Amino acid sequence: MGEPLVSILVPVYNVAPYLEQCLDSIRAQSYREFEALLVNDGSDDASPYICRSYERADSRFRLIDKPNTGVSDSRNRAMDQAQGKYLQFLDGDDWLTPDATDTFVHAAESTGGDLVISHFYRVAGDRVAQRGHIKTERVLTRRDFAEQMMKAPANYYYGVLWNKFYRRSIVEAHRLRCPAGVNWCEDFLFNLDYIEYARLITAVPRPLYYYRKRGDSLVNTQSTLRRTIATKRMTFDYYKELYQKLDLYEEQKAGVYRYLLSAATDGSVGLLASRLGAEEQPIL
Repeated sequence: MGEPLVSILVPVYNVAPYLEQCLDSIRAQSYREFEALLVNDGSDDASPYICRSYERADSRFRLIDKPNTGVSDSRNRAMDQAQGKYLQFLDGDDWLTPDATDTFVHAAESTGGDLVISHFYRVAGDRVAQRGHIKTERVLTRRDFAEQMMKAPANYYYGVLWNKFYRRSIVEAHRLRCPAGVNWCEDFLFNLDYIEYARLITAVPRPLYYYRKRGDSLVNTQSTLRRTIATKRMTFDYYKELYQKLDLYEEQKAGVYRYLLSAATDGSVGLLASRLGAEEQPIL
């Protein structure tokens, strides 16, 4: 039996200055059995031309062109067309360590983990810092994982898609997709839905991803206080429902409600916290 195919899903929107580094990191993966689905979300810079050049040079790359309908729709369209046993997400302005896909595949195949989660690097200009939360290599039940998540509920480590590895069979069996029209916390909502069906979660305490912190990112440029609070309330409903389904809500109610006071953060003061005067606990 051959190695399992991995679908690497990359939403692309006006990231031309960073895109070649992103796509080169995919081509440099030590694990070779992948397809890279690049979803151009109506970019008006050179991003689609860069994507086409990689598509022409390497048959594993495929460009999906569409109007500007947002990152959730981009990821959903990629999931609709993915063929791999596993799904791996990457943003067009970030990049992977060379062993990222290989490490994810080995962890999932050797432990039976339905979700694999890793540490990551946060890059802000010339500053690079390792970020993560679960500090030992281990396999957790969904209940164990939910209890860990409660310790840092709005941490990027738990919320984002790009430091994780998913079984496509679970995604398709339950028709899991990113919420349409949501461009902040959409990944956290997807993760909360997915965790409900993940039997085992494998933690890999090694950074496999470089997350580029940009001042002109979607969250920093489009979020208002009103929108941030509304999104926070919506994600709390998902968050609370997960703990109810896992029979953890009554015994952990105070911890669940702490989510409302936490901020989406990657180790700095988060957007909501900075506006409301609250502070998030450090990741490490």
